Amino acid sequence: NSEDVRCKCICPPYKDHSGHIYNKNVSQKDCDCLHVVEPMPVPGPDVEAYCLRCECKYEERSSVTIKVNVIVLAC
Repeated sequence: NSEDVRCKCICPPYKDHSGHIYNKNVSQKDCDCLHVVEPMPVPGPDVEAYCLRCECKYEERSSVTIKVNVIVLAC
């Protein structure tokens, strides 16, 4: 299920741009700043420096397991 995977990039403040968290459903190999941060908040020459500051993590979850646990706990 594509909703069970995502790439999360946490980008701290850079120059006059505030920090931001970006989420996007991409494959694990595409989990980086260049594929996830859209629109890019900085102009071309600053993209590399901006992306080096971002921390991107690939995350997976099982929504079926979560639903089962909620049902069991609710009963």
